[in-house]
Amino acid sequence: MNEDESRSITKQIKRYAQVGGVVGKLATKLASQKYLGVKLDKEKHALEIREALGGIKGPLMKVAQLSATIPDLLPDEYTKELMHLQSNAPPMGWLFVKRRMATELSQDWQKKFKEFDKEATRAASLGQVHKAILNNSEKVACKLQYPDMQSAVNADLSQLKMIFSIYQSYNKAIKTEEVYKEITQRLNEELDYEREKKLMSVFNKIFEKNSFIHVPKTFEKYSTKRLLTMSWLEGKSILTYKESKKEIRNLLARNMYYAWYKPFFEYGVIHGDPHLGNYSVQKDLSINLYDFGCMRIFKSKFIQGVIDLYYALQKNDEALAVHAYEQWGFDDITREKLQVLSKWANFLYGPLMEDKVQKIQESENGIYGAQIASEVHRELKKIGGVKPPKEFVFMDRAAVGLGSVFMHLKAEVNWYRVFHELIDNFSEKKLTERQQNTLKLVNLQL
Repeated sequence: MNEDESRSITKQIKRYAQVGGVVGKLATKLASQKYLGVKLDKEKHALEIREALGGIKGPLMKVAQLSATIPDLLPDEYTKELMHLQSNAPPMGWLFVKRRMATELSQDWQKKFKEFDKEATRAASLGQVHKAILNNSEKVACKLQYPDMQSAVNADLSQLKMIFSIYQSYNKAIKTEEVYKEITQRLNEELDYEREKKLMSVFNKIFEKNSFIHVPKTFEKYSTKRLLTMSWLEGKSILTYKESKKEIRNLLARNMYYAWYKPFFEYGVIHGDPHLGNYSVQKDLSINLYDFGCMRIFKSKFIQGVIDLYYALQKNDEALAVHAYEQWGFDDITREKLQVLSKWANFLYGPLMEDKVQKIQESENGIYGAQIASEVHRELKKIGGVKPPKEFVFMDRAAVGLGSVFMHLKAEVNWYRVFHELIDNFSEKKLTERQQNTLKLVNLQL
């Protein structure tokens, strides 16, 4: 065993102990409640878990963010606390930043910048962002990865298996094997800032002719596999517009919809992380998009399946619905499963069905889709559960995350027309060609 492998294993062992304490505590408390009748103070326990995950950072925290956006996956008390992890992770200090920047750019790295903010403007699960000014006076954002994240990923993913087994003992509606595979793949990709840089180029190409979506450009000379330097885009949180005029809120909702679904239907790629820290709003109500690590690239037949299911629900065509689910990767679609899955599908596609202005969801309580998701989970349990294809994870997450944004804005839009603008000229063959040409430009594979 060489020195690097030995060091990596040592770090993983430390990580197991650190993360295992949090997971073990969760397992013990849940078991005590289930088998010994011990009353669990969920609010207090949720706060403890949030603080523990925020302190250890890393992939497990990323999974907590994901869990917080999936309706009915966790009790409300936990969802509320874990949502704070989305944009309020404790940052690393200046000494840490200086050491990390020296590792990535050289000991005299500070000479490459006119200014470099000591305080992080944003800290997340895998890294933190610092505002800086280059010597040519250009404002940039430096996204710096925390140290030893690969060791953390390897250790945390093994703990994630334990979390999923705990979860499945309480909720047998969703089989988590494919979900685990998808999270594993996406987390490992997210550590590679060179891949993220390529995906930013893809999104820049997608929106090059649009004035209402902005993607940062990257600076090759100041970027590495663990440091990404990109142009600084000024903007405000979308929540600052919650009380704005209806026209403003509706325009923001439409712009957000295009920001997520134009890449999906035209290039087969989706931004898998629509939480509040990953976009902002410019003065003209155009949208800044950030953080391109958590991307999902889909084969064209999956996109065709999304469109086929829409028409299947429009025409009440069961055979076309089964075909659509099979294109997505669901198997063994019995009539019972079809009925339950279609209940969730009817909810998600509901606002797209009629040519009229409407809200994304009539109820304004809780997370988008929470009530219908609970019903679907209960019914799936009765028929033995369902194994979702791994592609479904981030597609579903985007729909739920965006639905929550539209609820915050109380947006009323003709979703039918917005959707049809994107799908009316859809061609599976054209999508495949467009996707292959674009990915080839940046040397990325499907």
